[in-house]
Amino acid sequence: MSPGLRKFALAAHLTFSVGWIGTVVAYLALGLSAATSQDARTVRAAWIAMELTGWYVIVPLALASLLTGLVMALGTRWGLFRHYWVLFSFLLTVLATVVLLLHMPDVSVLADVAQQAEGATPDGDGEHLLSRLSGGDLLHPGLGLVVLLAIQVMNVYKPQGMTRYGWRKQQEQRGAPVP
Repeated sequence: MSPGLRKFALAAHLTFSVGWIGTVVAYLALGLSAATSQDARTVRAAWIAMELTGWYVIVPLALASLLTGLVMALGTRWGLFRHYWVLFSFLLTVLATVVLLLHMPDVSVLADVAQQAEGATPDGDGEHLLSRLSGGDLLHPGLGLVVLLAIQVMNVYKPQGMTRYGWRKQQEQRGAPVP
């Protein structure tokens, strides 16, 4: 990969990755609002906003981060399988993306419940509908944020350690005999 293309790919990857972290923080704020508010309108609005934020911002950023990370790994000297930190970062990104994609349909169901609760009276079905929403959504985004921050730290500090494959490739490049 040429230096210009590498810098462009790195800039794109950083933008998508940091954007993903930022929108998870915003999503957490909405989840906290849904979990702590006593106002039914706030709870409903938070769930609807979480669905929109999840599907239209977080999911695309996660997929773009995964794709650009793969491009960076395969197109630079780090490689995907040469260093443990690159491999672990990639696997954690895949895990976070899969969990996100599996979790979002549940968010959509609860956002639909929030929309159905619009205008419902507290003494009728509305109380039952709102009780389903009052728990917020803190576990998935909270753990997801921890994973994303761990990936970021790993990518900044780049802990030493080469895989066997990476060690062999390094020996081959040096012209040393590989046992």
